[in-house]
Amino acid sequence: MARRILIVGTGLIGASTGLALRAAGFDGEIIGTGPTERTLTIAQSMGAIDSWVARDAADAVAATCDIILLAGPVLSILDWMQRLAPVLGEHQLVTDVGSTKVQIVELAAKLYNRPGRARFLPGHPMAGKESGGAALAEATLFRNAMWLFTPAPSTEPCALEVEWRQQVARFGARTMDLAPARHDEICAWVSHLPQMLSTALAALLEETFGSDPTGRAEIAAIGGRALGETTRLGSSPYSMWRDIALSNSEPIAASLHALEQRLAHLRENLRTPELKEEFRLANQFRALRDR
Repeated sequence: MARRILIVGTGLIGASTGLALRAAGFDGEIIGTGPTERTLTIAQSMGAIDSWVARDAADAVAATCDIILLAGPVLSILDWMQRLAPVLGEHQLVTDVGSTKVQIVELAAKLYNRPGRARFLPGHPMAGKESGGAALAEATLFRNAMWLFTPAPSTEPCALEVEWRQQVARFGARTMDLAPARHDEICAWVSHLPQMLSTALAALLEETFGSDPTGRAEIAAIGGRALGETTRLGSSPYSMWRDIALSNSEPIAASLHALEQRLAHLRENLRTPELKEEFRLANQFRALRDR
């Protein structure tokens, strides 16, 4: 049974995980580390972690922990995987919350899940907010959310993996296992594409009306719920989405290309019955999703 957990990265997801662990009854020690003292201090003041260590001292602390959660952007997770692999042993579990999985799983196959090495369970909670940071963390962030896992098919789950999955269930999350490539493909459609669409629309509006005070005022006065919901994701941090775009370029590009073709189809059929068919398909998708 895990008695000591290290959370590497105490932003929104990392700090929320710490709070969720406490709310679910975990009474062991939770330690945090990360790049900024400010974020770590906020996480500790909220009760998400019991204590924290500077990034430079994290290796020695990680070697004494049962579970290490890597809760940063994808490229940061890859760096930590390489950094920690030599100091961890087979009695330990590393898991992560990375938004893409192929590169993480490929590196895990080289560095983990071997005799004498720590186990690695790749994970991805489909939860978050438009803005990040420990100050926005909450214990209920994962309630009713899907927490995806992409485990290596050739390995039997160890006791700590089973325990971590049980903890996630106690957070109120649902779980699903996917192959890494399938995970990245599906997430490109349901998560990454909506983000890029929202970013493009918000950027287009800013470029078109940003230097026009009258136009900006009119947009603010007239733009209602539809505009707000469509551009809501436009405030998401580039620091996270840069890593997603770099690590999942091909699936994202494919979904964007398909959307470009669909938008062209709409543009070309604004005066034809094809427009009605597009609305029929859209309403059908929404009805099935909400069922």
